[in-house]
Amino acid sequence: MGELQDIPDKPLRRGYTTGACATACTKAALWSLVTQQKITQVQVQLPIGEEVTFQVQCISITSEKATYSTIKDAGDDPDVTHNAEIIATISLDDTGTITFKRGEGVGLITLPGLEIPVGEPAINPVPRDMMRVVCQKILSDHQLEKRGVNITIAVTDGEKIAKKTLNSRLGILHGISILGTTGIVTPFSAASYIASIQQGIDVAIANGETELLINSGGRSEKMLKAIFPDITEVSCIHYGNWIHETFEKIHQSPQITKVAMGIMLGKATKLAQGRTNTHSGKTTWDKNFIYQLAKEAGYSEQVASKVLVLNMAGRLREIFTFATQEKFYQKLAEQCHYHCQKIAPHIALTIYLINTDGNYITYTL
Repeated sequence: MGELQDIPDKPLRRGYTTGACATACTKAALWSLVTQQKITQVQVQLPIGEEVTFQVQCISITSEKATYSTIKDAGDDPDVTHNAEIIATISLDDTGTITFKRGEGVGLITLPGLEIPVGEPAINPVPRDMMRVVCQKILSDHQLEKRGVNITIAVTDGEKIAKKTLNSRLGILHGISILGTTGIVTPFSAASYIASIQQGIDVAIANGETELLINSGGRSEKMLKAIFPDITEVSCIHYGNWIHETFEKIHQSPQITKVAMGIMLGKATKLAQGRTNTHSGKTTWDKNFIYQLAKEAGYSEQVASKVLVLNMAGRLREIFTFATQEKFYQKLAEQCHYHCQKIAPHIALTIYLINTDGNYITYTL
C-alpha cells in the first residue's frame, strides 16, 4: 500500500474480492471432483446476498483431487491483486471437517493480533465461511456429508504481489491475504484502507507495543524513521487520509499511551481546520482560514494577506521560513494537535510537521 491515488472523475466499475474468487474456485473444484466433470463457470452467493457468475478454468481433475483457477477482476479499483490468478485445489478425506491449507502465494500468519491464529494461512473469516457453505452444500447434494474437505488456496506470484502491500508489517509473510467481507470491491473505497489501519494497531498491541509512529504514507514514514531509528516495524501505521478513524481506533485502545504523528504541510493545513479526512477529493485547504491563523500567530496584515494569493499550500514556505522558531508553523501544528487530541484525549501526542526535504518542526503539549 503506497501513496494514495486520486479518484478518477468517471463512473467506476466494481470488482470482486480475493475471497469471492477463492470461493468460486473451491466450488468448481469440489463439484468437479465428486462428479468427475469439467465446468467453465460457477455461481457464488456473496455475503451481501447477491449471486454472481465467475468464469473458471479447470487445471486438473483426478480421482484424488481437482484444481481450478479464476482471474480476479477488481473493477476500477487500483487494487494490487487485480488480474491475479486465484487457485483452489480440493481433496477429500474421512475426517468430516473442512481444513484450509496455504498454497504458494498465500500469506502465513506469524504475529498475534489478527483474526486468524498464528500458523494459519491468511484466509480471513468471511471467505472461510463462504467456502465452508459451498462445500457443505455440494457434500449434502451428493450424500457425502461425512467426508472431510481439504481446501488449498494459492495465488500466482502472490509473494511478489504482497511486497506492494503492508502484509509483512502485520506479520503476514510469503504471500497475500484472501480477503473480503461483502465479496464486492468498491472502487476507491476507504473500507480496506481503514481495516488495514485497525489491523495494524491490533497487531502492535498484541506484540506488546504501547507507542505508535503514524504517518500519511511511505515518504513521511521514511523521514520520521530517521528521528526514531529504533522504532519497531509493527509500531508504524499509515493513516493515509483517514486521520479520524486512526485516532478513533487509538482512543478505543487504552494500551496505546504515546503517539508520534508525521504530517506533511498540505495535509496539515486541512487538519488544522478540523478536516480529519484529508483526501483531495473530499476537502481542500482554506486560504481564508490559514490567513486568519497567521494573524492569530501575530503576523502583520501585510504578511498574512500574502496567503490569499497562493494557489497551493506547499507554497506557504515562500512566506514563512520552515523553521521551529517560525510562529506560523507552531500555530499550525498546535491546531493539528488540538483536533487529534479531541478524538483521543488519553494519549501523549507529538506532532511532527514534515517538509519535503526531510526537515521537521515538533509540537507537543
